[in-house]
Amino acid sequence: MASNKELADFLASIERRAFKQTLYTVRDEEAALDIVQDAMIKLAEKYGDKPATELPLLFQRIVRNTALDYCRRQKIRNTYVNLFSSFNSNTDEDDFDFLETFPVEAHSAALQSSEAQLEQAQVLGLIEDEIQKLPARQREAFLMRYWEEMDVAETAVAMGCSEGSVKTHCSRATQTLAQALQAKGITL
Repeated sequence: MASNKELADFLASIERRAFKQTLYTVRDEEAALDIVQDAMIKLAEKYGDKPATELPLLFQRIVRNTALDYCRRQKIRNTYVNLFSSFNSNTDEDDFDFLETFPVEAHSAALQSSEAQLEQAQVLGLIEDEIQKLPARQREAFLMRYWEEMDVAETAVAMGCSEGSVKTHCSRATQTLAQALQAKGITL
C-alpha cells in the first residue's frame, strides 16, 4: 500500500505532465486543470490503498476516462445548443434566449466553410425532427439526461418514475434516434 507521502509525491511529480496531456485533449486550460484535479481526487479517494507501483497506470486511466467524459459532454452540449438555438423564431429583441448564455468557441464558426455550415444545419434539422417524433417520456428522459446533464436519480425524481424507467426511456430514445438517423445516412 502506498503511504500518504508516496501518494503525495506521485501526484506532485505527475501534475504538470497530466495537465499538458489533458490540455492537448480538451484544448481548454480551465477544463484541463479541473480534469486533472478531479482525477487526483479520485485516485486518492478510491485507490489510495493500492501499492505505489500501480498508481501511474491507475492515474492515467482515470485522467483519460475523465477527459473522454468531458469531451462527450461537450459534444452533446454543443450539438444541442446548435439544435435548440433554432427554436427561437421570434425576432423580438426583448426576448431572452437562455441558449445565448452558453459560451461559443470563436474559432469554430470561422473554421467551417459555408458548405459545412449548411450541411451541419441540415443534419441538426433532421435530428430535431427525429427528437420531436420520439414518444413524450422518451424525449423528456433523453433531453434531461443528455441536454440538461442530469444523472439518473435526478431525472427519475423530475419525471416521477423509477431509475430503471429512466434508463429504459433513454436507451429506447437513443436506439430510435440512431436507427432513424442511420436510415437517412447520418452517422455521428
